[in-house]
Amino acid sequence: MAKRTKILLFSASLLLVLAASLLYFTSAVFLQLFIAFALAYLLNPTVELLERNGVKRVYGIMIVFCLAVLLCSGIAVFFAVSITGEFSDMQLNLPAYVRHLYDITPASIKGYLGVETADKLAARLNELIQQARSSAPDLLKPLLALLQQALTSTVSVLLALLGYLIIPVYLFYLLFDLPHLKAFIESYIPERFRPAYVGKLAEVDAVLSGFVRGQLLVCAILAILYSAGLYAIGIDLAIAIGTLAGITFIIPYVGTIIGICLSMAMAALKFNDILHPLLCLGWFGFVQLLEGTIITPKIVGDTVGLHPLVAIVALLIGGQLFGIFGMLLAVPVTAVLQVFLRSLGEYYRNSEFYREG
Repeated sequence: MAKRTKILLFSASLLLVLAASLLYFTSAVFLQLFIAFALAYLLNPTVELLERNGVKRVYGIMIVFCLAVLLCSGIAVFFAVSITGEFSDMQLNLPAYVRHLYDITPASIKGYLGVETADKLAARLNELIQQARSSAPDLLKPLLALLQQALTSTVSVLLALLGYLIIPVYLFYLLFDLPHLKAFIESYIPERFRPAYVGKLAEVDAVLSGFVRGQLLVCAILAILYSAGLYAIGIDLAIAIGTLAGITFIIPYVGTIIGICLSMAMAALKFNDILHPLLCLGWFGFVQLLEGTIITPKIVGDTVGLHPLVAIVALLIGGQLFGIFGMLLAVPVTAVLQVFLRSLGEYYRNSEFYREG
């Protein structure tokens, strides 16, 4: 029995190492699967609700697909119209931005660049243009080399693009086969361990669903709050900056940092004072306070339950090992590991080694 257990543990460890290696070397494919899996987790409750009400699963998936496409199309049209209008307004203010940026540039830097006055800046730009024109023939060789490199990598680019285009196919099969996949995996679990397996699977499901559905909803709420506040302050590109900050909050803390930097820079360029950048900083701080005390506890609850320090360390480790893909997976993977570590702690406290004496 002991020998058989050792063989099983060795096989499981070997499979884990092989899976980690495969994930590292094929991260692009797994990123597409991760997106499809996240979307499946997001849409599966609605599909199951339709199925419980007598709708066949395949028809329920089609209905959910159509509703999701309509919703995403409406959101995309809204953001396209809004952001296009914001960029048009910013284009009108661009000369003032450039002039203000020139005014706040230190004199030492202006002297180093030889642009102490606006006329010298114009002359310097004209000189750079003339130099670019005269050296244009010399630039053909690097340009041709770049074109050759682009042509040689066309196949890989097309394959990567194809991978993202077939995400809906991944999503359909994940939604359709999710019950069969659960039953298939459970069939390999010995009957004496199935109650424990089902219990842990429920905990993992609660963690993942809390992160995927909850975190996406939190990101949407933050995007709305950020955009509304920046618009009220009068920042150009308020909706673009607020939406970007909300979306990138899927990686905790990253969205807030991006939003603060961009909004304060835009405020400084437009208003030429310290009040509006501070208003931007204060608004992001206020929304972050709401997120930590009300929004995330009400929506996500304690299902993920990671300490902020643990989340930051997990993000740094994930980013160091697997880049953006690792940062996306860092928090949910760490939360799932926490489920098993908690079980290991309970097993240790109930062991004879801990209780004796």
